Amino acid sequence: MSATHFTHTSLFRSFWVIFFVLALVGCGATSSSSLTLIDATSAIPATAPAAQPTVQIGLVMKTLTNPFFIEMERGARRAEAELGIELIVKTAAQETSIDQQIAIVKDLIDTRVDAIVIAPGDSTSLIPVLHEARQAGIIIVNIDNRLDMAVAEKLGLVGVPFISVDNEAGAYDSARVISDQFKTRTKVAIMQGIPTAQNAIDREQGARRAFRENPNITVVATASGFWKIDEGYKVAAQFLTDHPDLGAIFCANDMMALGAIRFLSEHGYDHVLVAAFDNLQEVQSALQDGSLQATIDQQAAEQGYLGIQYAYKLLQGETVPAETMIPTLLVTGTRQP
Repeated sequence: MSATHFTHTSLFRSFWVIFFVLALVGCGATSSSSLTLIDATSAIPATAPAAQPTVQIGLVMKTLTNPFFIEMERGARRAEAELGIELIVKTAAQETSIDQQIAIVKDLIDTRVDAIVIAPGDSTSLIPVLHEARQAGIIIVNIDNRLDMAVAEKLGLVGVPFISVDNEAGAYDSARVISDQFKTRTKVAIMQGIPTAQNAIDREQGARRAFRENPNITVVATASGFWKIDEGYKVAAQFLTDHPDLGAIFCANDMMALGAIRFLSEHGYDHVLVAAFDNLQEVQSALQDGSLQATIDQQAAEQGYLGIQYAYKLLQGETVPAETMIPTLLVTGTRQP
């Protein structure tokens, strides 16, 4: 384009702008003052700056039927408020609903969340779909129950931060409260969580370690209550049917312990000692009346809070610890055998 043509075009446009302004003034388009050229041009609305997208973090838990996970969500919500992110909370119907958790992760991949913080119901089954999420550019943070590290490494899911408690040590502390009370030959049983969950495996090992330290104790039965109250009731019934002289039961969580305690109370086995894990609000009365000897507070809210904080830091390009162990707190009851 020639300079002469550019000048003519510019002059032509300027003429029409001035003509338009003068026409507005002449027609009384302003109410009390004359509209200047500057006024006219500044009245044209500016294009608003593009809004920054909100960071979306998905929190995937096992269920909300267990109060432990309600506490975990409470901690995550605190992090949400502090960070100004959008928290998307998803849970399965039950702690055993592993396929549902897998479907939830797939849905979050389709939603294109920025990060997923997950308390997996199973330590191996969710690894493939979490690897798929990682491949899609989604940050993964593992809380509560550890993913199987060997399987994860084999499938290429490495470098996932883990936040939890020392489940083996916590179970040892809880089981030792009842173990130390037996001075004569005593039979005991262990009620496991989901057998393929690493935290269930660790808690069984911790309880066994405590029982081994007392030569008077023999572990005569082990069975899974799958973290549920009703299953805890059924398993306790089987324990006492097979071993009516049973002296104690270690339950790998409070929910199963509540079921076991209900069976023991209903069938006259009040002398059987029970220890558990989680320190739910629902077991406080059992701790007070002695039907529960001990439990472990694993600070569920803190796990949820740190999980969201770590995910956000990773999204900001910061580094976080590969493993964070939150201290467990032993909570004891009052009854003696």
